[in-house]
Amino acid sequence: MPPQSQYHQSPLPDYIVPISSTPTTPSFQPSNGPANPNPPSHTSALEPKSSHIERVRTALGLHPHPPVADHHLQQDHHQLLWSQTRLALREFFAEFFGTFVMVMFGNGSVAQVLLSSGEASAPGGNGYGSYQSISWGWGIGVMLGVYVAGDSGGYLNPAVTFSNCLFRKLPWRRFPIFFLAQFLGGFCAAGVVYANYIAAIDNIEGDGVRTVPPSKTATAGIFCTYPQSFLPRASMFFSEFIASTLLMFMIFALKDDSNLGAGNLFPLMLFFLIFGLGACFGFETGYALNLARDFGPRLMSYALGYGSQVWSAGGYYFWIPMVSPFCGCVFGGFLYDVFVYTGDDSVVNSEWFGNRRLRERAFPVRKGTEEHFEKV
Repeated sequence: MPPQSQYHQSPLPDYIVPISSTPTTPSFQPSNGPANPNPPSHTSALEPKSSHIERVRTALGLHPHPPVADHHLQQDHHQLLWSQTRLALREFFAEFFGTFVMVMFGNGSVAQVLLSSGEASAPGGNGYGSYQSISWGWGIGVMLGVYVAGDSGGYLNPAVTFSNCLFRKLPWRRFPIFFLAQFLGGFCAAGVVYANYIAAIDNIEGDGVRTVPPSKTATAGIFCTYPQSFLPRASMFFSEFIASTLLMFMIFALKDDSNLGAGNLFPLMLFFLIFGLGACFGFETGYALNLARDFGPRLMSYALGYGSQVWSAGGYYFWIPMVSPFCGCVFGGFLYDVFVYTGDDSVVNSEWFGNRRLRERAFPVRKGTEEHFEKV
């Protein structure tokens, strides 16, 4: 599942200033206007160590200055070692815990519905939830995860992060650290869900027994997606592709202030988007849409004893929710920018898609001539 408070470039808001005592203009611009030309100056409690934090953050591919409110930086506790660490890794922790919260709610909803099926003690006498409960769980998980990860942009999904690097000028150097945080968040959340429901899993499968679909008592589907047994591989891929295309297309639409846009209601609109995708495209493959939400928990289920069948089930289906969301999200972002988006921050709205080498190969310049292409 994806996604965030800002799926495009996350600028430093006006109320955030660098940790250095010398005012510095951010190297990237907010989506709703130019950077503040006169950022407030202050004397930070972090000044003696600010250069070290900036070096660490730059080495990790992050902006040198962490997204922290000015009045927070004035507090003495930022001299503590952990406070320094938190500033250096602020976006990493945001993406980790945002994805963690998302998967906790998502996998938790699947666990409750699956493990309580037919439970007579439930209201109505037939378990604690239905398929719609799962759509609610994932929708709420994404929405709350975005609130947790707002300072980093709230991407929560490597494919969404990748598409923002490609189409919204999110620096590529941030992709590896965000990818790692999102993967680890999903991995750890699956472990916590398993620990919470281990007794219920034993009750369904038997002590120490762990199976994957199509077993009638399989519980591996709590953690990651498995396709319906009748699906050919092409249909598996296309199901994830079309849902991921819709996901990215709608994210760009919701973040497009030149269109109607969602503004501060973006997290709530994401809830409806994820709920709708689950309600309309969840049957065939489980609408993974997100490598971090599928591969991380799948790896955890393998480590917890579900065995090698987590990889071989569905004709080695595991690679499809890893690859197809990237293809779908890139295609969805491309469609929106080609046919709807008019902003100049998209590579689609630049000559030769911003690729000077591609242009020079198409129209090479002969040596000795005075006509040269302008650098892009």
